[in-house]
Amino acid sequence: MSTSRTFTDAVTLVEAEAEHLDVAFTATTQPCPWPKAYGGDLVAQAVAAAVRTVEGKTLHSMHSYFMRPADIGAEIRHEVELLRDGRGYATRQVRAYQHGRCVHVSLASFAAGEASGSVSSAVPSDLPGPDGLPTSAAYLEGREGGTSTEDSRAYWSGGRSFDMRHVPGPVYLTVDGGRAPYQAVWVRPYDALRAVEGLTDAQRDLAALAYVCDYTILEPLLRVLGRPWAEPGLVTASLDHAMWFHRTPPAGWMDDWLLYAQEAVSAEHGRGLGLGRFFTPDGTHVATVAQEGMLREPAP
Repeated sequence: MSTSRTFTDAVTLVEAEAEHLDVAFTATTQPCPWPKAYGGDLVAQAVAAAVRTVEGKTLHSMHSYFMRPADIGAEIRHEVELLRDGRGYATRQVRAYQHGRCVHVSLASFAAGEASGSVSSAVPSDLPGPDGLPTSAAYLEGREGGTSTEDSRAYWSGGRSFDMRHVPGPVYLTVDGGRAPYQAVWVRPYDALRAVEGLTDAQRDLAALAYVCDYTILEPLLRVLGRPWAEPGLVTASLDHAMWFHRTPPAGWMDDWLLYAQEAVSAEHGRGLGLGRFFTPDGTHVATVAQEGMLREPAP
C-alpha cells in the first residue's frame, strides 16, 4: 500500500555531537531504485535540521548545492552553523556529510514576519483538476520500455510518498502530451502526514514541499527536449536548488492537493534550469522553486 511514511522517515532526525559546526543531527536516506539517493531527501533533511535550531521565526528561503551523490540507506550527518540571529531575521548554514565527505550544503534564512502589502502570482487557468487525471500507477499499468525496470515503475507508481498526476501527461517512458516547455503536476500525500519528532506540523509541511519538489522540477526540460526518463543513455542529476516560501496556509493544507506549475527556463551546455510554483486549490501561491540540473543527453 502506498504511504507517505517514506517522507516522514527521511526527515526524522537524531541529535548528535557536532564535529564541524555548531549543532548536528543524523538522518538516513530512503530506498529508491537508482544508484544514488533521491536529492529531495537531502534538501528536506537540511530544512528539518535548520528549523530545529531557530525559534520564533519561519523559514522563508533555502539555497543548496549538491556536491556529491549520496548512498542509499546510509547515515548522513547534517551539521548546522548558527550564522546569525537578529530581531527580524536569522541565517543558518547546513552541511551534510556521508562517509566523511560533504555531499550537500545549504543556506537557510528565517524571518519573524511583519505587516505589509500582498502581491501574488496568478494560478494557471484552464487546467483539469486532479480527480479526472490518471494516477502514476494507472498510467504505468501494463507498460514498460527503455531503461525502466519493474522496480523503477513500482517506485514511480507508489514509492515516492506523494500521488503525482501530470498535465498534460507523464514523461516516464515516453513524452506524453507534446514537447511544450511547461507542465503542471497535482501532488498530494498518499495519506495524512504523520507527526515528526522535533518538528511542528508547520515545519514538517515546509520540509514536505522541499522533499516533493525535486521529483519533477526538471521534467519540463525533458519534455521540450523530447527525452523521457527511461530513454537509454540519458543521465540527469541535481546541481543546485533554490526555494522561497511565501506564505503559510492554514493547518492541514499539506494533506490536500497542491498544483505544481512548472516551466523550462533554459537548457545549454549539458545543464537545464527549471522553475516551479506551488498553489493551493483556492489559488494561493505558497512557494517557488528554481533548480539547475545536469542533463547529459544520449550520444547521437
